[in-house]
Amino acid sequence: MALLMEHQFIPLPEDKQVATKSFLESVSHLPPFFDCLGSKVFSPVKSDISGNIAKIKAIHDSDPDKYQTLQQILEAEKVIYGSGWPKAGATLALMWLKRGLRFIQILLQSLADGEGDENNPNLIRVNVNKAYEQALKRYHGWVVQKIFKAALYAAPYKSDFLKALSRGEEVTDEDCLVQIRQFLVNYTATIDAIYEMFFTMNAELDYVV
Repeated sequence: MALLMEHQFIPLPEDKQVATKSFLESVSHLPPFFDCLGSKVFSPVKSDISGNIAKIKAIHDSDPDKYQTLQQILEAEKVIYGSGWPKAGATLALMWLKRGLRFIQILLQSLADGEGDENNPNLIRVNVNKAYEQALKRYHGWVVQKIFKAALYAAPYKSDFLKALSRGEEVTDEDCLVQIRQFLVNYTATIDAIYEMFFTMNAELDYVV
């Protein structure tokens, strides 16, 4: 489970402020997650996540003291962009990034909860579909939805997917799932905090691509 466990997310403080630097350090290791799904159809999601991380990092690095938290970035950009916000800058990048991160979270949680196809227990099609339906589908037009539907049939076997996450480590599927549950604790809390921030600041947009 090297892909996940070597770069865990840190616990959030009581005020749920997400520290930008540590968030970027952890999330920057996640794009290869989509390679583990086997299909090239997920390459655009991987590319989008990498691109959005780079945009947020550029803003943070321009003034690390000013942008210590993700909340501070959104608050500053709300003033900077005025009526063009939130569809601008690092705010827009984080809006799309959190959706890709939610996809990962729902997929992993579904596996950790033992959900799956009773007739084909070694397939992760059910888990991938649930993640797509809940995290990304509503933001995709008909053409993109068709592409992702095709990707479901190319999803790897669960054992192969877990092995890919483990990067060749000799661990059992159950040990992998135990580590996934451990990873999800701080990861889920962080993603939830970002979604709550967007809701509180009225920064969420529902346009379709």
